[in-house]
Amino acid sequence: MAAQTEPTLLLSEIFYSIQGESTYAGYPCVFVRLAGCNLRCRWCDARYTYEEPGTVWELPAILAEIGRYPATALVEITGGEPLLQEGVYPLMAQLLATGRTVLLETNGSLSLDRVPEGVVTIMDIKCPGSTMADRFDPANLDRLRPRDELKFVLASRADYDWAAAFVQRHGLLGRHPLHFSPVVAKLPAADLARWLLADGLPVRLQLQLHTLLWPGLSRGV
Repeated sequence: MAAQTEPTLLLSEIFYSIQGESTYAGYPCVFVRLAGCNLRCRWCDARYTYEEPGTVWELPAILAEIGRYPATALVEITGGEPLLQEGVYPLMAQLLATGRTVLLETNGSLSLDRVPEGVVTIMDIKCPGSTMADRFDPANLDRLRPRDELKFVLASRADYDWAAAFVQRHGLLGRHPLHFSPVVAKLPAADLARWLLADGLPVRLQLQLHTLLWPGLSRGV
């Protein structure tokens, strides 16, 4: 009988930091950043996930590396686009089995059907300014669970208007935590704040906490 091989994943990096986004912002978190992405967003802040080759890790080694950090820390699986890799599913399942709080950040272009119950999905809805808005799978909105979250990264007033219309059109208010985040150096956060106040739109203005804590650093934070 052939020996069973361990699942493998192509990784860009694993690091321990402060969660910078979502309703979990501010908490210690182990980030498992997978390599590879099926989108090419104009404002991508992690281009190295698809411009560099990444490193192959077996699942036990990933779990052991995560285990070096406090058991109370969140674990976020991100990318790139993590759902491109088959090994992400056993990774999520095994992390849940150890009692971890597991977050999955995904671009919404691939089906969420196989994401295990218990994982908190944070879906990044791509706005027109990213040039990738047409790649979203609308069926994923019906696959979300109540505690899953949606994020819109905005580069302009046009992105804001598009995102606000998207939220209204799909009846998302009150269904999930919603976050509007300005592209750093493209949209002043104060402008976004004024628009939200003027419209009374009940979504959270989100600043990337890690960019405030460690300005100028793009990796390992």
